Amino acid sequence: MPRHPRIDRTAEWRSLAKLAKSFKSVSLRDLFAADPARGTRYALAFDKLYLDYSKNLFDGEVLSLLLALADRAGLPAAREAMFTGRKINLTENRAVLHVALRNRSNAPIFVDGKDVMPGVNEVLSRMADFARRVRAGEWGGEPGRRIRAVVNIGIGGSDLGPAMAYEALKPFSDRELTFRFVSNVDGTHVSEALRDLDPAETLFIVASKTFTTQETMANAHTAREWLVRALGEEAVPRHFVAVSTAADKVAAFGIGTENMFGFWDWVGGRYSLPGAIGLSLMISIGPENFFAMLEGYHAMDNHFRTAPAAENMPVILAVLGIWYANFFGAQSMALLPYDQYLARFAAYFQQADMESNGKRVTRRGKPVGVTTGPIVWGEPGTNGQHAFYQLLHQGTRLVPCDFIGFKRSQNPVGEHHKMLMSNFFAQTEALAFGRTAEEVRALGVPEKLVPHRVFPGSRPTNTILADELDPKTFGELVALYEHKIFTQGVIWDILSFDQWGVQLGKELAGKILPELRDPSLPLAHDSSTNELIRRFREG
Repeated sequence: MPRHPRIDRTAEWRSLAKLAKSFKSVSLRDLFAADPARGTRYALAFDKLYLDYSKNLFDGEVLSLLLALADRAGLPAAREAMFTGRKINLTENRAVLHVALRNRSNAPIFVDGKDVMPGVNEVLSRMADFARRVRAGEWGGEPGRRIRAVVNIGIGGSDLGPAMAYEALKPFSDRELTFRFVSNVDGTHVSEALRDLDPAETLFIVASKTFTTQETMANAHTAREWLVRALGEEAVPRHFVAVSTAADKVAAFGIGTENMFGFWDWVGGRYSLPGAIGLSLMISIGPENFFAMLEGYHAMDNHFRTAPAAENMPVILAVLGIWYANFFGAQSMALLPYDQYLARFAAYFQQADMESNGKRVTRRGKPVGVTTGPIVWGEPGTNGQHAFYQLLHQGTRLVPCDFIGFKRSQNPVGEHHKMLMSNFFAQTEALAFGRTAEEVRALGVPEKLVPHRVFPGSRPTNTILADELDPKTFGELVALYEHKIFTQGVIWDILSFDQWGVQLGKELAGKILPELRDPSLPLAHDSSTNELIRRFREG
């Protein structure tokens, strides 16, 4: 990838900084009054997704500059470098090819001169065969018994992805199977997950590339001991499979390597759901629905790769995020899905965004000089309305919000969905236009209460409306936000696909653990840490 000038020293950045000063005093009421067609002018449709980004504080000049900024940062070349297998993860000298996992066109993608697609297809085929056998009661378990519970043991992307997707696509799952997801090394997590399960009918999927991840392997060994106590050592191969590349360690654990599903170092954990990490999801929803999800991913991949910037959903979302983070000082953004099945969507993208773009140096290791990744948070509506929307509407912080909703519910009960969606539409309207003091007075509110009842409005939102939450649409939504994150990383000139920030704490924990095991070991930390460890040792 070619070098570019530091982004905050470009003409586009300087022009945007000047415009931002004026837009801080512009209201969305003014913008809509000046352009009555704004609501349709600033909207995009792709497949079953509709993006309305009109309720943002910008105009055509701002948008043109933001898109020019992305171009100046080298987005087209960076995007093509990713899709064609160049090693854009510079600190680990790796390609970044999660797009290969869902490359349904099967067009060749090369890394070091080798087409990766035959390997991808082989793993997906083996996953599909395995999933069908488990779902049909033909794999594992004890004689005369079938698998009725699947426990996925992983952490980070090996947990957040399949756990979030399982909840999102639960209407398509086999309801005769129970699914649990264990990640936290806190013994409570694995204990509660296993409490009511029958060992004879339980399958464990241990997801760890190296089979050395501390939390995952601690939970895996606890699960193994639980199984062996009930069924004996000989039961391990019938109840455990691995998602890993460490064949020797998998075999030493007692798992047959024929029941090991591999992946590659060019897939980061937080982008790994469409591959072997998604095995528990494939068992849940079945291979056909899993492949429909991959079709959705692939459709959005192609859209991101080929659509002009002004018609490109991930690019539009990305540059608007840059606008607020870097020119308005917004520190966070809220993901607000109005669908209970997406209850963990914000948590998933909290990792995907904050682990990817929570960086302080450029690709060349220099201080980045600008604000990078936002804090990502959110809850499903309408729960959030009764929790934190007060701050969104009347607080002192600017929090851009993405609202995600669906025309049809998977559970059409009475008027529930109409009630839900009436709130969905009302919230973006209220955040955008607010209520003035004059409008409050016209309601007959006593003067002393008027300031408390004013809504300033001009709180920016994007609205994504889809037909329904099905596997293909879900894949499109996930890929949409993945590519938004990538685009922002390119503009900030940071490396979005490593995560060295998680290492220091792991290293220090490795030093402290022996000190907790053996109270006689001397302590050589700072005075705070030493005292805390002493108090823990006291029990």
